[in-house]
Amino acid sequence: MRHMWPIFTAAILWIGIWDVVTAGFRLLPLPYFPGPAAVLRSLISDRGLLFESTCHSLALLLSGYTLGVAAGLISGVCIGWSPSVRYWGMPVLKVIGPIPATAWIPLAMVISPSAFLSAAALVALAVWFPVTMLTASGVSNTRASYLDVARTLGAGRLYLIFRVAIPAALPNIFIGLFMGLGASFLTLVVAESVGVKSGLGWYVSWAQGWAEYGKVYAALIIMAAFFSSVMTLLFKARDRMLVWQKGIIKW
Repeated sequence: MRHMWPIFTAAILWIGIWDVVTAGFRLLPLPYFPGPAAVLRSLISDRGLLFESTCHSLALLLSGYTLGVAAGLISGVCIGWSPSVRYWGMPVLKVIGPIPATAWIPLAMVISPSAFLSAAALVALAVWFPVTMLTASGVSNTRASYLDVARTLGAGRLYLIFRVAIPAALPNIFIGLFMGLGASFLTLVVAESVGVKSGLGWYVSWAQGWAEYGKVYAALIIMAAFFSSVMTLLFKARDRMLVWQKGIIKW
């Protein structure tokens, strides 16, 4: 707990400076830069809608992220393991993958039967590319000595894939998961602010439209806590699965 004191001290100082600059000397124009008291009032008065929006964003993020990770792992393992799949898959990946998921919003809104499904598909697309690329890289770069030893002991193809190649590729896979999570946050907020009528992204857009900037900053605080919590959970999962890397790689 003691190592957290500098962070708490910095947060208190930041809130104090924020209050002096906005509510005290009014150096920043209102209503665009409300003081911390106004933001706190918005957090309390609109807690019901904020909670509902957070739950919707969580459901959308989990749906899209899970789908994107599953698709990315499958396609990444196939591309990384099979030369024929790599031959046909890599050109498609290089063409479609770099396109930002948010660029597909107009098409997704037309094709998808619901706004939720279109937003989830966009989040999945944003996650799919980095997970696929890093998984394929990790699988294809599995040490040949690991595979040779397993073959010598009589291992079949499925054993080589699931018990040798994928475990060896886990560090790369987790890098892809973190990159995909960051991309999913951005896509989630943009998709909600454009097409979905609920969620934190929608809430920010709605509050900005009514010039309720206290509510905008309240939603941003919720977003920071929400995204930070999700990222922390992924860090803990990585620490648990890659415990053998401690002392070898500095995290």
